[in-house]
Amino acid sequence: MSRWTMLVLGLVVWLVGMPLAHGVVPWAISLLATRYGWIDGQPGMWNLLGLVPVVVGIALLIWTFVTGLRNVHRMPERVEGFVSPYLLTSGPYAFTRNPMYLAELALWVGWTIFYGSAAIFVTLAAMIVLGTFVVLPREERGLEAQFGETYLQYKRTAPRWLGKMRGEE
Repeated sequence: MSRWTMLVLGLVVWLVGMPLAHGVVPWAISLLATRYGWIDGQPGMWNLLGLVPVVVGIALLIWTFVTGLRNVHRMPERVEGFVSPYLLTSGPYAFTRNPMYLAELALWVGWTIFYGSAAIFVTLAAMIVLGTFVVLPREERGLEAQFGETYLQYKRTAPRWLGKMRGEE
């Protein structure tokens, strides 16, 4: 597909899909079960603390989005499927190989606390398990096959999540 088609699809995903998946869906799930800490339909003081990871998640998503936009010039005129034609290693990608997943998890942690919802927590736990044992290993194998030694070097320098890499002082 053309670069511009890919950009338009990407914008739709970012501006419509992300808010739906990580804002509307948690809210809808919260309606399925008890909202602990809520009084008369309002979040309690402790629930409001959940807005901290929500804001952190939104900020990280925005940083990731802006980093992607700043690198659009690297995208070739034709893109095959939804495979990234280049490896991002700057911006939030310098601190974690998965800033989008990290941001999304921060949002879901925040919504779990904000809504006081066991149902959102169960969904979050499923996302963590599925991401850690299925999605990320599959993506990492694909990136290694596509970018070879460049990705392996990046993998050695940037942690999967956050913090120091194993073996670092």
